[in-house]
Amino acid sequence: MFPARVKAILGPTNTGKTHLAITRMLAHSSGIIGFPLRLLARENYDRMVAAKGARYVALITGEEKILPPEARWFACTVEAMPLDRRAEFVAVDEIQLCADPDRGHIFTDRLLNARGLVETMFLGAETIRPLLQRLVPQAEIETRPRLSQLSYAGPAKLTRLPPRSAVVAFSAGEVYAIAEAIRRRRGGCAVVMGRLSPRTRNAQVALYQNREVDFLVATDAIGMGLNMDVDHVAFASLNKFDGHRPRILTPQEAAQIAGRAGRGMRDGSFGVTGDCPPLPDEMVDKIEGHQFEALQQLAWRNADLDFSGIDALLDSLALPPRQPGLSRGNDATDYVTLEALSRDPEVRKLADHRNRVRLLWEACQVPDFRKLADDSHTKFAAKIFIHMVKDGALPTDWVASQIAQLGNIEGDLDTLMSRLSAIRVWTYVAARADWVRDATRFQSEARAAEDAVSDALHERLTARFVDRRAAHLIRRLDETEEELLSAVNRKGEVVVEGHPVGHVSGFVFEPDPSAANEDERKLVLRAARRALVTEMPRRVAALEAAKDEDFALTPTHRITWDGADIARLKPGPTPDKPQVEPLASEFLDGAQKERLRVRLAAWLEAMLAREFAALNTVEEKAAEDNTLRGPAFRLREYLGLVPGGTEAEVNPELRQKLKAIGIRAGRFALYLPEVLKPRPMALRAQLWALKAECMVPALPGGGLVSVPPPEGWPAGFAETMGWVPAGPVLLRLDVAERVAGELGHLTRRHPAMLPPDVASRLGVKADALPVVLNTLGFRLLPVEPAAEGAFGPPSPQMVAVKRDENRHRGPRQGRPPQRDRRPAPAVAAAAEGATAEAAPEGAEAATPRPERAPRPPRRDDRSRGPRPPRPEGQDARAPRPEGARPEGTRPEFRDRPRPPRDDRGRDDRPRGPRPFDKNNRGGGSEGRSYSFDAPKPAKADPDSPFAVLSKLKLGKG
Repeated sequence: MFPARVKAILGPTNTGKTHLAITRMLAHSSGIIGFPLRLLARENYDRMVAAKGARYVALITGEEKILPPEARWFACTVEAMPLDRRAEFVAVDEIQLCADPDRGHIFTDRLLNARGLVETMFLGAETIRPLLQRLVPQAEIETRPRLSQLSYAGPAKLTRLPPRSAVVAFSAGEVYAIAEAIRRRRGGCAVVMGRLSPRTRNAQVALYQNREVDFLVATDAIGMGLNMDVDHVAFASLNKFDGHRPRILTPQEAAQIAGRAGRGMRDGSFGVTGDCPPLPDEMVDKIEGHQFEALQQLAWRNADLDFSGIDALLDSLALPPRQPGLSRGNDATDYVTLEALSRDPEVRKLADHRNRVRLLWEACQVPDFRKLADDSHTKFAAKIFIHMVKDGALPTDWVASQIAQLGNIEGDLDTLMSRLSAIRVWTYVAARADWVRDATRFQSEARAAEDAVSDALHERLTARFVDRRAAHLIRRLDETEEELLSAVNRKGEVVVEGHPVGHVSGFVFEPDPSAANEDERKLVLRAARRALVTEMPRRVAALEAAKDEDFALTPTHRITWDGADIARLKPGPTPDKPQVEPLASEFLDGAQKERLRVRLAAWLEAMLAREFAALNTVEEKAAEDNTLRGPAFRLREYLGLVPGGTEAEVNPELRQKLKAIGIRAGRFALYLPEVLKPRPMALRAQLWALKAECMVPALPGGGLVSVPPPEGWPAGFAETMGWVPAGPVLLRLDVAERVAGELGHLTRRHPAMLPPDVASRLGVKADALPVVLNTLGFRLLPVEPAAEGAFGPPSPQMVAVKRDENRHRGPRQGRPPQRDRRPAPAVAAAAEGATAEAAPEGAEAATPRPERAPRPPRRDDRSRGPRPPRPEGQDARAPRPEGARPEGTRPEFRDRPRPPRDDRGRDDRPRGPRPFDKNNRGGGSEGRSYSFDAPKPAKADPDSPFAVLSKLKLGKG
């Protein structure tokens, strides 16, 4: 019988070592191959099943066991290799991991003790050659060159990475951040981490391999033999946490990861991205030349264990190596757990003989996939040991409840990751048929829970880090120069290759809001450009044929068409001639923009002519009279309303001429009544704001007579829009002019009673009326009380109104301003009496009227001489008898007998409200007429007691 052949196939990545080993194993009648990761074991198990069939291939890992009765070839993790099974072929992949301080002792044990009956093969890097030759001198060593070139490409931004790139990071947080950035900028990526289950990992790799995404973000797990179509590897960091401390990658580790770029005969490249500094030149040379320093020590731990007691077991595990080139690595998790449980009195009491010590060691070897950094794993191992000693198996209810609880698929990525790690622990426990009574059932339930959480995790990863639409468009645009299928539907949505990429608003393309950054917007624009090039000419023609009603103005001086902004207004040479400028669009050329401008300018000109038609009419009428041209020109400058009083500039004759052609020259403005209508006023506000370079202030609703001063109105805007500031409110100009004119007519000679409906006509409350009237040029006076001794009921507490001679007018020509010859009460007293309500019943009599002050002599009184005194006992207000005045004196107006008034005027027409004369500042009353005459008293009954008493009193006088 010939001796077993031991062979080592060494070389860099992409040399075909793993493919060679599997081919050699399947050529034997039986074989076992160990891989460093469960993911690799599962991947190669699928390849072996495809070649030999599922009934002949087994899978053994810590968490998963598939053992057909006729199994002849085994794919395993290195820790789970069944060395008690005899096989013709045995192989161990990534044998250089013998130097790993945490797991290296397992690989070293396989290097020293695992042998096939016919052939043994070790696969790894050249760095292990010297120690392998020393420890296994009979081994034949074969070096295989890399099948393709690996070159350094230098730094590159994430947005500049070529398709089919893998970005490598060393923490879950970094992986998520990079994956999110790639989704925003490049359409999406797949995610591969060592913590993923094979099912999730395979689903993510399938996204990449099927070219649904062109980028992969992974941890250094891809460095351990995962074969994918990667053309470029980019390091996002060179620092990693190895479980004990953060450190920088060694050149060999970096080469192991970078070597995943390129496959078969296709060359690959590597570089850095993000915030990672460029690789040192020395490291680059080593990676490109595959020249690294040889390993000096391999990790070792004694495999010949003493189970006579806990202390004996710990001592045997702590024995130092007896061969050079070997050294004790870091204390593994199982050793740390055993040491902690050795201090537990209950565990020490139960571990009283060899079989129980062995059982304790097996409980300590349960993998700590959760890595919670507390004593939870130690307590879990102790609970397993205690149940096994006392009950002979784990409680069925406990195992079932734990597995069922972990099958929950709700939660975010981190929650599902943690739950998946816990499921892996229970999958390992359920795989121990000697620990659970119904191992088959629990293995099935654990696998179902893992699959459910794995699928949910894959969905979460895909939903968060993959934008299939953007990824598809990127790939199509990069792969072909052919014309993509693109169109614009009736709703304005732009669809490229079946994916909506945005919509057209007017003549501007707006990318889909999901394109959250400039790079993705450029990509979408590139995809949509071909459809938009043919769409825009059609839209220009449609706008030219559109009706005027389809256009509108916005408060920001934009012109809209079908709700979309297409142009903006610019100030012109005069307020009524604004200019139109189409909005910028890369899809419109100069000729198309000019066509838009001409159409919109015609619409705007027609709207101005329609809304300001009264201005054109006035200008035509004013052209016949030179005295009217000036006011008409000012109205054109101010678009129909010039704020400010006109009493000082417009004489009564000119006022009548202006009124004849439709212009009102009032106390507060020179204006056309037509421009106070809602539509012309809104257009005037638009043009005023355009000149002021601000947004159009909001106007009050139509029909309002007074409004509180709106917040945010610029200075001068209210007066320009036809609102008169009147204390706490703004009054509509035409209403203010009408009321002020009527009050001015009433008070043209003396104070008059305030009409009772003034407050309602002005739209103000009674308590604000005094202030409002004062701003209009009037002041309120309390009515004088009845004379002392007057017979009859108390007089009503009415309020008199008097024109304020100091407001809205200057001194008369040729004579000093007149003043009230009666003493006026204080302003406060006038304000308190500003109501028109009768005094309540039982009110005290008013105070006596003060003595009348002597008036100054008039000019025409100088020739009359002194007025004779009245006879004693004669009422001062009674008319003088005829002939009682001295000769040469002019009779007073009140002395003249007044003819009775009838209902007809001088021209025999029915008498209505008295017209305001030309001296009335404020003009005539427009619109509704109001009569302010006091009601005629009813005839007294001569037989009433009051009439008899009155006759008696008069007889006494």
